Amino acid sequence: MPTARRTLTLALLLVAAGSLAFATGAAVVDGPADTVADGDLAIQPADGPNGRYAYLNDDDEIAIDVSASNPNIEDPSFQGVNVDTTGRVDDVFTITYTADQYAHVWIGDGSENVTFVAGGDSIEGEANNVTLAPNETVAVGLALDTRGTAAGAQLGADEFSIEAKIAEPEEVDATATGASTQGTGDGGPTTTVVSPSADRREFVASGVESGAEVRFRADGMAIDRDNVTLEGIDLAGVRNERVELNAAGSPVPFANGSALTAPTRPRPVGYLSLAHEFAPDAVDAMTIRLSADRDYLNATGTDPADVTLYRQTDAGDWEAVSVEVVDEAVVDILGLPEDRVHFRATTTEFSTFAVAAREPRFDVTAATVAPEAIDPGENVTIRATVRNGGGAAGERAVTLTADGNSVASETVALAPNETATLSFDETVS
Repeated sequence: MPTARRTLTLALLLVAAGSLAFATGAAVVDGPADTVADGDLAIQPADGPNGRYAYLNDDDEIAIDVSASNPNIEDPSFQGVNVDTTGRVDDVFTITYTADQYAHVWIGDGSENVTFVAGGDSIEGEANNVTLAPNETVAVGLALDTRGTAAGAQLGADEFSIEAKIAEPEEVDATATGASTQGTGDGGPTTTVVSPSADRREFVASGVESGAEVRFRADGMAIDRDNVTLEGIDLAGVRNERVELNAAGSPVPFANGSALTAPTRPRPVGYLSLAHEFAPDAVDAMTIRLSADRDYLNATGTDPADVTLYRQTDAGDWEAVSVEVVDEAVVDILGLPEDRVHFRATTTEFSTFAVAAREPRFDVTAATVAPEAIDPGENVTIRATVRNGGGAAGERAVTLTADGNSVASETVALAPNETATLSFDETVS
C-alpha cells in the first residue's frame, strides 16, 4: 500500500486557555473523503467539534489546521493553541479501512511537538500501528506539547503521511468483526483487542516482561448501552509472558448468573463479566476503567460519588469494590471526553461485576400511638422511627395519614444507617 502525504498546520499563538474544544466524534464513509492506499483507506473529518480542525482541501486531500487560517473556524477571536502547555485534541479525523483483509495503519510525522494519537496512544510509526478490520474506523487526534515555544511560532510539520500494509494472517484473529493491535515501540508488550460486538472485547497481550503493567483499551464497550461503558482494563504486576482476557457487558444479569443483591439494596445499572486465561496469582491487581454518560446520570438523579461496583464471589455473594471518580483536572489532562464521568476501580479478583448506584432506602422501623384509643376531636401523639438502610444519604417526606387522608408531613434527612424519630401531635376529627 503506498504512502500518502498530507498537510499539517498548527499556528502557535498566545491565546487564552481553553480555546480548544475537547470532544468526541465518529465518521463513516457516507460523504466526501480523501482516499489513499489504492482507495482502501478513506480519511474524513470527524463528527463533533474537533472535526472542524480537519477539512478536505481543493485537491480533496485531508488537511489539519488548528489556526485562524482554517476556513472552518468562524470565531474571529481564535488564533491557535496555547503557549507552554500540553494537551490533547481527540477525534480530529477518522481513517476507515474498506478492503476485505486486515491492515496495519499508522501515521508518519516529523514534528517533535505534535503526536498523532488514537485512544490516547501514539499511532506514529509502524511499531505503534493500529490494526483495522474490514470497514472498521479509527478516530485520530493530536497530542500537543508547546513547552519552550514562543508566541507566533508555527508548530508541526508541513506534511504528514498516512501509511498502511496488509496484516499477516497470524497477526490477527480473522474470524473477528473488528480488531486493533497496539505496540509500545519501546520493547514493551503488544496488545491486541478484538471486538466481536459492541458489548464484547477479547484482549491479548504478548511479550510481557515479568512484573510489567499491561493496559488494554476497550474504547467504550457497552455495559448498559452507551449509558455506562467499559473504557479499559489495566493489569499490574503481570508475571506471564502472555495474558488473555475476555470481557462482556449486559444491562441485565447474564443468562448463567444471578442479579445483584446487597443489604443496602443498590440499584443495578449493568453487569460486566471478565474471563481470564491465566492463573489468578499471575497478576497482582486489575484496574477497571468505566465511564457514564453525564446526561444519563443527571436524568436518573445519580450522584457520581454514589456509583459503585460489586464483585460476585465464588460463593455467589456480592461484595462492594471501591470506586474512584476521576478528577475533572485529570480528565482534562488525559483528554478524556468531558460529556462523560469517568471511574476507576481496582481489585485483585476476577469475576462477574455489577455496576450499581447507591441509593437512600427509608423504612419505618417502629411506631407508637398514644393514647391507643381516642374519641373524635381528641389529641393523639404518633412517634415513628425512620432508618436509612441504603448506601447513600438522602431525604424523604414522612407523611401521616388518617383514613387515607394526609394530615401531617415532615421531611427527614439521613446518612446511611442513620435513624431519626419523628413526632406528630394531631387532633383527629
